[in-house]
Amino acid sequence: MKISTSELAAYKLPTSQTTTQGENIAAGLREGLASWDLHEENHVCITTDNASNMVLAARLNEWTRLQCFGHRLHLAIENALKDDRVSRATALCRKLVGHFSHSWKKKAALMEAQRELKLPEHNLITECPTRWGSKEMMIARVLEQAKAISQVLSGDRYARSLIPTWQDIDVLESIHKALHPLLEFTDALSGEEYVSISYLKPVLHLFATSVLAEDAEDTDLTKSIKTKVLAYLNNKYGDPNIQELLDVACFLDPRFKIQYISTDNIPAIKTRLKTEMVDLAQRTYHREKRSRTETVQMPQSAQPLGEKAKRSLGSFFKTSAASPSLPVEDVAEAELNNYLMTPTIDGEDDPLAWWRVHKISYPQLCIMARKYLCVPATSAPSERLFSTGGNIVTCTRSSLKPAKVNILVFLAKNL
Repeated sequence: MKISTSELAAYKLPTSQTTTQGENIAAGLREGLASWDLHEENHVCITTDNASNMVLAARLNEWTRLQCFGHRLHLAIENALKDDRVSRATALCRKLVGHFSHSWKKKAALMEAQRELKLPEHNLITECPTRWGSKEMMIARVLEQAKAISQVLSGDRYARSLIPTWQDIDVLESIHKALHPLLEFTDALSGEEYVSISYLKPVLHLFATSVLAEDAEDTDLTKSIKTKVLAYLNNKYGDPNIQELLDVACFLDPRFKIQYISTDNIPAIKTRLKTEMVDLAQRTYHREKRSRTETVQMPQSAQPLGEKAKRSLGSFFKTSAASPSLPVEDVAEAELNNYLMTPTIDGEDDPLAWWRVHKISYPQLCIMARKYLCVPATSAPSERLFSTGGNIVTCTRSSLKPAKVNILVFLAKNL
């Protein structure tokens, strides 16, 4: 059992006066599933950003949509930083970065000041508006180099106004204290080759109890930022359907199981999984039975000439062995109870490796784990495909046909 990003198709969406972009995307998604013989009834969830056309496409297809955690966290932080003090301090940081970026003399003077003050010889970081983490890194770097910046600019009467005041430093430190711990969570949840959806419940719990919990030493601004970020995330992930999806994923992760699930929700989660396991077992049984029947009723013309069909001794017992010895409901219940009785594994262990070892003991539950744990917590893997496509469709290869682009992107991502 391995989870990794697999780019299946890159379609050129048509433009039409009668259909919206969301409708085109919905049709394109269904076409992508059909081209790979994937059935919509097996679809679990689609992870997208918050663009209106993506929201509409998921709604038109009646698919469960998981909000990208990276986008939600970005919007939560942008909403929490809507403060005049923050706007002034971050605007000053951007001016500082621009001032040193556009003058090699200032860069050289900054490096010399860093050596004198024994500070790390780091360049200032430019903010990218679409990545909240770049704003935090810009602020952290300005705080790190504040003394060197002040030393360089104090001798320049034209740029002296860019020196951060003590009020600016206090605001930047308040922002840094609130946001810095969140950087690692965004990076960790944006991976492609490991389970990420089951982390959402534990991460939100950790935010509420530790990372974004108010500290006695926090300034009023730090407390305000933490409170706003936490309230925004709790509100956006408060949808009952999404909560149930996250509970199921957490339940199926042997690192967490029911640790972060409300006690009142556990029976509903077990009932949902039991129903799906019973349905899966029955469909598997009927499919195998139909396959055996078709094999027995194979026409004589389909058999090789001059050969008589022979049955092995084991084939006489195959039919009885294929039918379950216990009711499928009892088998599913036993798997669930035995799974909950096993101890949780270490948080650093790979849950996929655990299921690979225990799939013989929990054959139906293992399929449920494959079904739910493959959902990504963020849309970052698909966003990376834009970079792949940009490396293929360049200015010198701008005449590539859509079908050729589809093939090249697929090979570049999956080879």
